[in-house]
Amino acid sequence: MGWIGESVDSIKSLQIRQVLTQAVSLGMIVTSALIIWKALMCVTGSESPVVVVLSGSMEPGFKRGREIPIVHRVIKYILIGALGLLVITSKD
Repeated sequence: MGWIGESVDSIKSLQIRQVLTQAVSLGMIVTSALIIWKALMCVTGSESPVVVVLSGSMEPGFKRGREIPIVHRVIKYILIGALGLLVITSKD
């Protein structure tokens, strides 16, 4: 009888380990996605560097559910003294 109880305990502990492993894996995936999103925000300088088409208003070019990177072409840089740099972009 003792070995049955030990077997059940080992199975329970194995299941807990698997659940913890899956939870850690999910946490790493979510963290990686957030890091990539923040990196894209820093590189593009935009709050939402990637958007998803929610309606059919952009068809036939883009179908619903497709991810579209937001890209602005720089037309002109204007230096404003010590204040900084003004960037003029196109509207496409």
